[in-house]
Amino acid sequence: MYRVWNFLTNYSLLLIIGAILALVWANTNPETYHHFVEFVIWDHAPIGHYHHGHRTLTLHYLVNDILMALFFAIAAKEVWEAVILKDGSLRGKKAATPLFATAGGMFGPIGVYLGMAFLLGSDTYSAVANGWAIPTATDIAFSYLIGRIVFGAGHPAVRFLLLLAIADDAVGLIILAIFYPSSELAPEWLLLSLAAAVGVFLIFNWLPRRLDRGNEARPNSTWVRKNLHFVPYALAACISWYGFMRSGLHPALGLLPIVPAIPHADRAFGFFSEAETRLHDLLNVIEHALKHPVEVILFFFGLLNAGVELSAIGDATWLVLAGLIIGKPIGILLFGWIAAKPLGLGIPQGMRIVDLIVIGFVAAIGFTVSLFVASVAFAPGDVQDAAKMGALLSFAAAIFAIVSGRLFRVQKINLPAAE
Repeated sequence: MYRVWNFLTNYSLLLIIGAILALVWANTNPETYHHFVEFVIWDHAPIGHYHHGHRTLTLHYLVNDILMALFFAIAAKEVWEAVILKDGSLRGKKAATPLFATAGGMFGPIGVYLGMAFLLGSDTYSAVANGWAIPTATDIAFSYLIGRIVFGAGHPAVRFLLLLAIADDAVGLIILAIFYPSSELAPEWLLLSLAAAVGVFLIFNWLPRRLDRGNEARPNSTWVRKNLHFVPYALAACISWYGFMRSGLHPALGLLPIVPAIPHADRAFGFFSEAETRLHDLLNVIEHALKHPVEVILFFFGLLNAGVELSAIGDATWLVLAGLIIGKPIGILLFGWIAAKPLGLGIPQGMRIVDLIVIGFVAAIGFTVSLFVASVAFAPGDVQDAAKMGALLSFAAAIFAIVSGRLFRVQKINLPAAE
């Protein structure tokens, strides 16, 4: 049973189960499904959707805007380590080609999505244009799973794919913050988030280390770690989240300023690495503690957001799919080739340029973040449902990845990936 649970959580399969249940429920009894999604937990609450002069906390808001903040915090942790650490995976020349490929994996889908929308006419373009960011997403967990199936665990393309996916997450967080505010902007509230992050860093991270200079026993840092543990950071996270909510930025991003303030190791082994469990700095301890709860949250995220009636398939569905399945591989191949060849940045040993096409199909599985962006890009209704269906159907990219892997004669390397 333990192995089954680990497999379900390592590859976010609980999210798939929640999405499937939502699809079945919404297509058999849509009235009870939508009543469940919009169930009111607390009317006239201090947090929640703002309308008619007061806030209402619904089940949908609880999951999408509050609990999903933990999911984005874990993603931000991986991005932060990849950028800030001396041996971070997104630093130096080794990251150059994957970063270029990431740019292609953004611009390609946007170009295909908006270009095809333009060809469908001005009315369609106006209705769907705000969803341009939906096909830019790459689902790290599912892409990693398919990448291992296509390339094998030891293939350098798997590491390349992970670098691309982490960078994609970083850009995705920026896109969500800038282009998809949850309400009218009141940026002065971000000062509250900034104060929470700076305050908790100075008092509970920097100051104890400062006081311990020259003392190998590190009594102050040890006392803070043993007696206070994550509590100051949890309180700062709540304050930061509230600042984001009041600022108009999407509150699911509200924990991002706190992540860099938490004490972290001077090294990282990357997503899905067993070695990560041997790191006992506070940031990694928090991540490990949140892993399984976040997977349960993803189950409810799928349950509350994937309930789309099959009749909802429309223009936005095909635009999202085209952006992902056509735009991603083309963009990743083109930008990756430019970086590797004309710019001379090279490509990891053991990889071929043609592997970029296969990586592009693997990265075209948008699912989690695509579904999230669809829920904030459009108001509830036909267009949002159609876009969500496109995000759900992006699993079809896995078939294209497997077929293209066979077509381009990918040599699987089934040795354990070097960490």
